[in-house]
Amino acid sequence: MSAQNPSPEAADQSLHIVLRICKATATYGTIGLCTTWSTLALYYDCQFPRLGTVAACSYLLATIAILCLTGRRVYQLLGCMACWILVLSWWLTLEPSNSADWQADVARTASIDLVGTDATIHNFRQCDYQSEFNYKWSDRHVDTRSIRGVDFFMDYWGSPWIAHTIVSFDLGDGQHIAFSIETRKRMGQSYSALRGFFRQYTLISVVSEERDVVRLRTNYRHGEDLYLYHTRATPAFARSLFSNYADQTNRLFNHPQWYNAITHNCTTQIFTFKTMKNQPHDWRILLNGRADEMEYEQGELAGDLPFAELKRRAYINAAARAADKDPWFSTKIREGRPGFASEAE
Repeated sequence: MSAQNPSPEAADQSLHIVLRICKATATYGTIGLCTTWSTLALYYDCQFPRLGTVAACSYLLATIAILCLTGRRVYQLLGCMACWILVLSWWLTLEPSNSADWQADVARTASIDLVGTDATIHNFRQCDYQSEFNYKWSDRHVDTRSIRGVDFFMDYWGSPWIAHTIVSFDLGDGQHIAFSIETRKRMGQSYSALRGFFRQYTLISVVSEERDVVRLRTNYRHGEDLYLYHTRATPAFARSLFSNYADQTNRLFNHPQWYNAITHNCTTQIFTFKTMKNQPHDWRILLNGRADEMEYEQGELAGDLPFAELKRRAYINAAARAADKDPWFSTKIREGRPGFASEAE
C-alpha cells in the first residue's frame, strides 16, 4: 500500500493553521511580556508602596478587560501596547538621586581630582573590619606614574553565569587601588536580581584598598567565592584605564545613574570606557560570570595554563582568610598564583 501525497488544499490548510498558531503565539507572548514588565515596574518603582500595589493590580485588571472585551487579536495587542507605553513613559521619567538614607558601606561617594600624574581620591574607603558595616573614609594620593599593571577579581555568590567584577591597579611595593562599581542600596534594601531590572538601585564607584573591598567578601560575608587574575595590560594601558575609572567615578559623583542587572552593571560599565573601545564584543560581557573565560580566550590573562587549571589556582578565599588583618594582605593573596611576579621584582 503506497502513501499518498496530501492534496494542495490540505497542505494550504495545514500551513494556514501553522501561521495562525504562530501569530497567536507572537501576539499573546508580546502581551504577556509587556504586562509582566509593566506590572512589576508599577509594583517596585512606584514611590508609595501601597499605591504601587493598587496600580499593579489595576493594570492587570485593565489587561484582562481588554482581552475579554476586544474580539480581534490586533485590537487586543494595540490596547495592551498602549497601556505598556503609558507605563514606560512614566517609568522613563524616574530620576536617580544621590540623596537618600544609604547603607553604611555606600554612605559616601568617591571623587577623584586628577591633575597631570597626581590623583587625589576623596572618600577612599579603608575599613579594618571589626564587623561588616564598620566603615571609614579618607583621602588617598596616588602618583599615576607608579601604576604598572591591572588585576581583576571575580566574585560569585550564586549562579556561575553572574559575577561581580572588581578591578585593581598595581602601584608596586604591595600597594593596590581597587575599583568596585556596585549597587547603591538604601537602608533596608537587599540586592535582588529581579529588582535589578527596575529602578531600585543607583550605581556607585567604590574606591578602596583590597583589605577592605576584597576582604569584606572573603572573610566577613558568607557564600561568596573570589578569583584573582593578573592581566597582560601594559603600564600605559593601565594608566589610561585608571583615568577612565576616575572619569566614571566623577560622573557618578555628579550625575547619579540607575543600575540595571543587564545593561548598566559592574562589568558592562567597564566596556563603555574609551580605553576599552577596541575590545571585541562578546555575549559574556552580559553574562559576566564567564568574563574570565572570555579574557583568557582573547589572550588577556597572564599565566600559561589551561583555563580550568588557571581558574582553580585563582581561587583566593582560603588565602584571604589566612592573611586577614596582615598589612601585606594584597601580597599574601597573590603568592604562588600563576601570572604574578613577586612584589619584589
